[in-house]
Amino acid sequence: MQFSFATGDAAKSRCEVLVLGIFDNELSDKKKQPKALASIDKKLKGLLVKAAMQEGFKGKAEQLFSFHSHGKIAAARVFLLGLGSRARYQPEVLRMAAGRAIKAANRLRAKSITVALPVARDAEQTVRAVVEGLTLGAYRYDRWRTTNREEQAAPRVEKVALLLPDGQKKEAALVAAVELAQRIATATNWARDLVNEPAGTMTPTILANEAKKMATETGLALKVGDRKEIDKLKMGMFVGVTQGSLEEPRLIQLTYTPKDAEAAARRPVVLVGKAITFDSGGLSLKTAEGMVDMKTDMAGSAAVLGAMRVIAHLAPPFPVHAMMGACENMPSGNAYRPGDVLVSRLGKTVEITNTDAEGRLVLGDMLAYANELKPALLIDIATLTGACMIALGHYLVGAFGDDDQAVWAVLEAARQAGEEFWRLPIPDAQKDALRSDIADMKNSGERYGGAINGAVFLKEFVGDTPWVHLDIAGPSQSPKERGYYAKGATGVGVRTFVELIRRRAAEMEAAAAPVPTA
Repeated sequence: MQFSFATGDAAKSRCEVLVLGIFDNELSDKKKQPKALASIDKKLKGLLVKAAMQEGFKGKAEQLFSFHSHGKIAAARVFLLGLGSRARYQPEVLRMAAGRAIKAANRLRAKSITVALPVARDAEQTVRAVVEGLTLGAYRYDRWRTTNREEQAAPRVEKVALLLPDGQKKEAALVAAVELAQRIATATNWARDLVNEPAGTMTPTILANEAKKMATETGLALKVGDRKEIDKLKMGMFVGVTQGSLEEPRLIQLTYTPKDAEAAARRPVVLVGKAITFDSGGLSLKTAEGMVDMKTDMAGSAAVLGAMRVIAHLAPPFPVHAMMGACENMPSGNAYRPGDVLVSRLGKTVEITNTDAEGRLVLGDMLAYANELKPALLIDIATLTGACMIALGHYLVGAFGDDDQAVWAVLEAARQAGEEFWRLPIPDAQKDALRSDIADMKNSGERYGGAINGAVFLKEFVGDTPWVHLDIAGPSQSPKERGYYAKGATGVGVRTFVELIRRRAAEMEAAAAPVPTA
C-alpha cells in the first residue's frame, strides 16, 4: 500500500472508502461529534448518523458501520469505526480498528481509502497505529490455495490517504512514523509467513536460507552451523533433540554491529528464538490432533528474525545478536528416549522424563551459548508450554524473569507496541519439581505450574545475566479473525522487540547528550 497525507474537509475527500473513528457516545451527542463526522452528515442531510443509530452503532470498540453515499459526497462509502471509551483509549484500539476497516474495504474490492486521523496527544503514535493496523489487517496467507483464484485476484486497497486533523501539519516526524510503521508491519507479516508455512517446506535448512536472504538484504552478519558445529560446541541437549529426524539441524546466528568502534564495543542485547520447525513430541508422541499446528513451534524464531529485519535499519548504538537452534523433534530408532541423560553445554546433566519438553533443551544450550557474549540483556521467546496458554489464553504473553528492571523494560516496550504481556512468577521453590534422582535435574516436572517449570529450567543456563523469558504458546497464533489478526500466525513479539531496541537506543543517546549549561 502507498500512504500519503491529506488535509481539508473530509466530505471533499475523493476515495472509495472514507474511514472515521468514533468514540463511545460521540454519535448521539452533537456537541461531541468530530468535525469530520458533522461535515459529512450535513452533506448527507443527517442520514449517516440516523442510519448508524438505527443499526445500533454507538462507537463501541469492535463496531463497524458501512454507509453508501450515493454520490452525495466525494467518497463512495463511509465507514464508522468504533473506538470505545475515550478515557480508556490506547493506540492499540485504533490499530485493531484499522485492521477491521482494511478487511471490510478489501471485501468491497476498494482500491483507495482515506482515514480521518482522530485528534490525539501523540500524532506519531496515532499515525503508526493506523499504518500498522492497515498493513497487518491486509495480510492473508494463500500460497497453497488453488481454488477461489477470482477472489485472490480481486482488487485490494492500494492507496491510503491519512487525513490530518485541523491544525495538524505534515511534518518530517509523521513521514518517519509512516516509514517505521510500514517496516514493522511488513516484517511482522513476513514472520507470519514463516510460521504459517507447512513444516515440510519450512525445515531448519529452509529457515536458515530465509535468514540468509534477509541478512543479505539488510547487511546483517550471518553464521550458520551444521550438526558437526553444534556437536563441536558441546550442545548435548540440542544434539539430543535432533537425533530422531532426518532433517539436519541448523545453528543460526545473526548480528548487527554498529559502525562506530565505541558503540560496537558495548555489551549487546541478545535475542534467542525457539526454532523447532516441527514438533511431533518425539517418542513421547503427541496426539494426532495435538500435532496439527506444530509447524508453529518455530514462532519464537520468526519473531526474532522479523525484529532483526527492522533493527538493521534502526542502527542502534550497541550490538544486537539473534540466535536460533533450528531442528525437528521426531520419533525414530535414533530418537532420544525418556530416561536418557543429556549433557548440556554448561556441563549440567539433564534426565529426560518427557521428550515433548524439547524446546527448553535446545533453548538451554542456546542461552548458555548466548550468555558467553556477556549481554547487557538476554531475552528468549518460545512457544514453550501449553500450561501458559491455559493460564493466559490466546492473546496474552507470559513474561518471566528475576531482574525487575529487565522485565519492566520488556513489559513497557510491549505496552507501547500494543502487544499484551503479563508477568508470571519464577520462584526458587519450584525447582523441587525438576529434581532428578540420577542427574542434575529433569527436563519436565509435575503438571502443576508447568509454565513456571519451563522458566525455572531455562533460568539454570543464564547465570546472573539480566534475562527475560517470553512464553508465546497462546499468542503465536489466533484462533479466529480479529481486528488486524487473520486466523493463524500473529507475528507476536516483532513489535515489542523493535520498540525495546528503539527505547534502549533513545535512552542511551539521551544519556550521552551534553548537559546544557546556564
